[in-house]
Amino acid sequence: MAGVQDQLEIKFRLTDGSDIGPKSFPAATSVVTLKESILAQWPKEKENGPRTVKDVKLISAGRILENNRTVGECRSPLCDVPGGVTTMHVVVQPPSLEKEKKLMSEPQQNKCVCVIL
Repeated sequence: MAGVQDQLEIKFRLTDGSDIGPKSFPAATSVVTLKESILAQWPKEKENGPRTVKDVKLISAGRILENNRTVGECRSPLCDVPGGVTTMHVVVQPPSLEKEKKLMSEPQQNKCVCVIL
């Protein structure tokens, strides 16, 4: 019976409302492994798909899941029903947006010149 509880049935909801899964994962599975699974199963016909795990954010129970955590550590006692399917939301953040954010966050040089007469 403990083996059944160590497995979670997870489906991944994409931003357009379609799903990948559900698929069963051991509780010891890392979030990075979930992201790799999403990359492998990403529908080929969808535009702007993720290229790497860094492009993918997973959200469960309102929290962004950290790559170094396991599925078991990310469980929400309020949302996860034993024997039920857990839905995780997938957000794709293209690398170009990250570069733009870095440029915006860099301090701007002041180009004003004060002249005292």
